[in-house]
Amino acid sequence: MTPRTVTLLDVARAAGVSKSTASDALQGSGRVAEATRDRVRAVAEELGYRPNSAARRLRRSSTGAIGLHLPQTATRLDYYMNLAFGAVARAQEEGFDVMLLAPASAPGASGPGRAGTSGGAGASSASGGTSGPVASRVDGLLVIDPEVGDSAVPGLLDAGVPVVTGERYLGPAAAPSGAVICDNAASLTALLDHVTERGARRPAVLAPAGTSAWATALRATAASWGRAHGVDVTLRTVPFAATPGEAEETTLALLRSDPAVDAVICAPDGAAPGVLRAAATLGRTVGPARTVGTTAVTNTTGPTDTTAVTDTTAATARTTGAPTPRTTTIAAATLLVASCVDGAATRTAEPPVTAVDLRPAAYGRACAELLYDILAGRTAPDTVRRHAWALETRASTAPTA
Repeated sequence: MTPRTVTLLDVARAAGVSKSTASDALQGSGRVAEATRDRVRAVAEELGYRPNSAARRLRRSSTGAIGLHLPQTATRLDYYMNLAFGAVARAQEEGFDVMLLAPASAPGASGPGRAGTSGGAGASSASGGTSGPVASRVDGLLVIDPEVGDSAVPGLLDAGVPVVTGERYLGPAAAPSGAVICDNAASLTALLDHVTERGARRPAVLAPAGTSAWATALRATAASWGRAHGVDVTLRTVPFAATPGEAEETTLALLRSDPAVDAVICAPDGAAPGVLRAAATLGRTVGPARTVGTTAVTNTTGPTDTTAVTDTTAATARTTGAPTPRTTTIAAATLLVASCVDGAATRTAEPPVTAVDLRPAAYGRACAELLYDILAGRTAPDTVRRHAWALETRASTAPTA
């Protein structure tokens, strides 16, 4: 015998409220006390209630979908794929599909597609009359890492539906309904502090080109951190989605022209292995300098090698000409390597690379969460939420056990 489907009326009766109050509590709309809302949701979960998404959309004149716009380079970057999966997972919880909006120049951008409970994806051209066709097919939009040079972004921001951006848009256009941002200046500052604490004196940053808030913040922070600390930070600009090969070529040129560079922080997602290959080509050992023991030298001839040495004897030993034990530290041939974006490439590299974990799946969820809160009236427009990151320290900058 097929079990009877639990209805909204069943939930309302079990929770001791009216059907309209139960509906408002489950949708996050209306003026419902927080305790009542929690009670209704708990009862719905206990009874196994599943809302009729199609009926709910008809009542709200909803399309049942949101649009997701990513940078043109997103399809080959691990970060954006994980972010998209996070947004799709959050949309699934609301009974929504996600329409992936691709630039008109992208291959296959021939029609609308959706990523729903099955996790599939499609593409819809975001050019030419964006505020018309796209707005009629979605309830809201997520625009991730919007660049000033992306001609589709102004139309998306002015589409006539709520828009949440992942990072701020720095160009002239209508303001989004909300934004979720990371403190990108703080994350690069943490990396620069970390490598200098590990002994680096001449750090370099391979910073991304482009006009996104992320790229702009990293380039500005590299310069400002250097001024504040009195350290010469070498800045090299690479493509926003630089490949490992491009990072390798840039690093080889950098280290050949300035061998004193002792740390390289690589910004683009997945490009750090190219820095490791460049270090190997030039015979640079990746990781912090290691103390390898002591050697006996006299104060009349000086050190017997060209590496940095530190005296460990008393002053009397220096004045007698007796052999002076010194600790020899190999430093000149080492290179610290770190990345501004964590991912499979940094975690599986040899050695594993220290990186900033931007938590992309959680970031995608956070962007979708804010959009749904705005759509449901739970959050006022113009809301800005901050997304946390974490520094993952690995063997490329930290001594191995």
